[in-house]
Amino acid sequence: MSTYTPYPTYKPSGVEWLGNVPKHWEVKRLRFSVRINPSKQEVSLPKDAEVSFLPMQAVGENGSLDLELTRPIEDVETGYTYFSENDVTFAKITPCFENGKGALMKGLVNGIGFGTTELTVIRPCSYLDSRYLYLLTTSHPFRRIGESFMYGAGGQKRVPDDFVRDFKIAIPPLKEQHTICNFLDRETAKIDTLMAKKQRFIELLKEKRTALISRAVTKGLNPKVKLKLSGIPWLGDVPEHWETWKIAHGFKVIGSGTTPPTDEIEWYDGTIPWVTTGELRENIICETEKEITDAAVQSFSALKIFPKGSLLIAMYGATIGRLGILGVEATTNQACCAMFGGSIFTTKFVYYWMYAFKDSIILLASGGGQPNISQEKIKSLLVPCPSMPEQEQIVSFLDIETRKIEKLISKVESAIEKLKEYRQSLITSMVLGKTNASNKPK
Repeated sequence: MSTYTPYPTYKPSGVEWLGNVPKHWEVKRLRFSVRINPSKQEVSLPKDAEVSFLPMQAVGENGSLDLELTRPIEDVETGYTYFSENDVTFAKITPCFENGKGALMKGLVNGIGFGTTELTVIRPCSYLDSRYLYLLTTSHPFRRIGESFMYGAGGQKRVPDDFVRDFKIAIPPLKEQHTICNFLDRETAKIDTLMAKKQRFIELLKEKRTALISRAVTKGLNPKVKLKLSGIPWLGDVPEHWETWKIAHGFKVIGSGTTPPTDEIEWYDGTIPWVTTGELRENIICETEKEITDAAVQSFSALKIFPKGSLLIAMYGATIGRLGILGVEATTNQACCAMFGGSIFTTKFVYYWMYAFKDSIILLASGGGQPNISQEKIKSLLVPCPSMPEQEQIVSFLDIETRKIEKLISKVESAIEKLKEYRQSLITSMVLGKTNASNKPK
């Protein structure tokens, strides 16, 4: 990474966290340099005019915007936040604020947009470049200090407008702002391109992992083995010496759990792990967010304690098809199907088989907005499999090979995080005047 040089002379800013700033920069509160949440009364377009519509999910964490949605003004002028071209927005609600959701509004239909009320809108004055203002709102101090001003109970905390009004910034001359923004546009574009390449590499590694698993659980480890039709259209051929068993015949116990009333603490103040589908992440589960009591197990007959090593699969909802293996004894909610016992399958072999054919299994689900695999459909799944010793060989091979891939994925993910940190530090150092965009790096 390049090291950039500072400005020749500095002065005290009078702001503790800001420290010294370039001598020719002016320190001001944002209230004197921006308009906060401009009035929608200024919109002069006809009521039936189409404008951009941005729910929270349309605003990215890296300044990206999804501008596909539009609405007529008459449908959004009440109950939504207004903004126009070149306004700067940021999400004020947790965790979106901490995650950096926000954007410089560009490319709005008719130059106007309406969106979620959880966006704060700030409009720069004539001596403040909107790109520079956006970069300020993405800087580490703005986000970190904003978090300390959040108010509200539970998870619904928000950044107040007063924080924005009173936030002090050091402002360079407009021409210098342009220089800083142009410099950061170039440098962050390079970093973003590098991160995208690394992200694509991760995707290729994941595809390789899936292909490796799929090959091993359908063809075995012997490349010269004779094959036969599996009888399952989406599975293809399998080794001729493999047998096909239903899940129902391969495991001694197949079941699920339930959810005790969540507003009664007596059920959740215990020591027995209680697994939800959100905790199934193709992982070994040793800890859970909630633990239930012995009294809960005694009071709810649907709550069963499944042994260590049980295979779990999510049956419905957004997590459908996710897998996990219990690393401890645990109970589950009703959306988890648990399987254990028997002498036909090794749990890990079926885990790998379900991982490889997750998409095909999900296609068997029924229902509209809440697709459901159901225990019966899981029980009826046909799994071609070899003898237990051969299953163990396949599992051992896959454990070793997938661990290598996962290690490499983790290494690339770590590199992406370091690039993100460098990107953030570069922006922060430039907009706070700690380094000079006009000087060449050392």
